[in-house]
This record gives sequence, structure tokens and C-alpha cells, in this order.
Amino acid sequence: MDGYQPDWGLYRSFLAVLTHGSLSAAARALGLTQPTLGRHIDELQRQLGVTLFTRSSGGLLPTDAALSLRPHAENLKAAADMILRAASGLDEEVRGTVRVTASDVIGVEVLPGILTDLRRNYPDLEIELALGNQVEDLLRRDADIAVRMVTPRQDALVVQHIGEINLGLFAHCDYLARKGMPQHIEGLVEHDLIGIDRDPQDRRMMQSLPEAFHNCHFSFRSDQHLAHLAMIRAGYGIGACQVGVARRDPNLVHVLPEFSFVIDSWVTMHEDLRNNLRCRVVFDALVSGMKDHWRIQRTAAMPI
Repeated sequence: MDGYQPDWGLYRSFLAVLTHGSLSAAARALGLTQPTLGRHIDELQRQLGVTLFTRSSGGLLPTDAALSLRPHAENLKAAADMILRAASGLDEEVRGTVRVTASDVIGVEVLPGILTDLRRNYPDLEIELALGNQVEDLLRRDADIAVRMVTPRQDALVVQHIGEINLGLFAHCDYLARKGMPQHIEGLVEHDLIGIDRDPQDRRMMQSLPEAFHNCHFSFRSDQHLAHLAMIRAGYGIGACQVGVARRDPNLVHVLPEFSFVIDSWVTMHEDLRNNLRCRVVFDALVSGMKDHWRIQRTAAMPI
């Protein structure tokens, strides 16, 4: 056994697996990823020099060593909870700076209302908002919290799944008055289309679309999704847009509503920040606001 004491976080993961019986259930309870939990257990076993769990068809079974350690780990948890409660009582003010990263459309079209409400409730809170479709590294602390449109693959993160965001094709009513409404995907070749340029992630998404769409030519191309939205609103042509964003503008019309695709959405934060009061307040507000956005775009009937 190594000469230094294992980190408390390893014992916390150990207790969660004891309580829930599997890595997946323990990860959900702690808001961590399953690989992170697995590494915590492996590291604790290595440092203690004992085997804590054996695998079975029903999940993970604790060994005798694990059961003998349980009361001591529970005492550690009780002490840690007392420290946390004592520390939270020292400063109950939410103040300071939190850096948030989000995609350009989410950052401009969805987050302003969420962050404005947050500011009203916490006037000493300051927000730095980094916009872009590139995923910033939370482990290197490029940002404190991320609203992501891709599944988080980094470990040591607090992860909250929001849900699938629906995208569809939209055009300004003035454009459709000039060019007419296409009746099928093949008819898009007769229209002015707004689409992607060089972004690899967008190009991979294109490969999942129907074959007829691959034959379409974009007369306006950009890797900035905000530029797509601006050109749709200007009446340039037909382009893809989040349904929940488009429905706010009565001039935007859903084109070929039977054609749609989805992107997943998540709010993530480094696990070391879970007990940072200002980060937790912002994280919870973003989760609540994004879930409201998800519910609206799922239930709203779009004008056609």
C-alpha cells in the first residue's frame, strides 16, 4: 500500500458503488461518468492494496474487505458533509466570475434570457461567455461550464443531459412568396440553399441526411451557424435552423416539416466545481433554462 492517504473523492465513489450496486447507477447518483467511477475504484483498490468488488451478472458485489471498510468510509462522508455545511455558512453570497462556453446559436438565441434572469437574482455574479462550435477543454479550465451539442467524452465532469434538439429547414415568408414552397426534398435543387462550408463535424452530419439532399448545391456557405440564421431571416433562401429558435420569428416558415434531424444537448462542468457556489448556481440555471428550451421546441406546433 502506498504511503499517502487516498483522496476523499475515491471513498465517495466507493460508497456510491456500495449503495447502488453498479458503476452506472453510482455514476448517475453522483453526476459523474461511468469511466470516472471505474477509475476511482481501480485507484482506491491500488492504493489500499485490496480487492473491493467482484463482478457478477447482477452488478458489482462487495468483498469482505469492502464491507469492513464501509463504516469508516461513512464516517469520512459524515465529516466531509459537516465541513461543507460549515464552509457554506461562511459566505452565502453568490459572487464572482463564471466562464461559460456554448455554440454560437445557443449563446445568442437561447442563453441571453437565462443569463438575464440569473443576473437579476444574483447581481454580484459576472458571466464570461465564449461562443463557438469548437469544444473547449473543461479539464484544462478553458471554461467552467459548457453547453454542448456533442456527447461529452472527457472524464471528471459533472454531466447533465438535456435532450435532443430538433432542427428543420426554414425560409422567410418573403422568399417563399418569390420562389414558392418546395413539395419534396428533390425540389430543393430549384432553390437558393444556405449550408455548410468546411467544418468536419457539419460534414459528418451531412452524410446522415437523405441521399436526395446530397445533390443539393449551397449558394451560400458558412461554418458559422449564426450566419445561416441571419441569411434565413434576410430572405436569402432555405437553411437549417433549430425549431425552438425559428418558432420565435413569425416570418420564418417550416419547409418540408417531414424532413428533420436532431442534435443532442448537454450541460457539463468539471467535477471539482460542484461545490463552488457560484458555479453550481450558474450550472443549475443553465440546466433549467435549456430544459425549458427543449420542452418548448418539442411541444410547439410549427406554422406551415
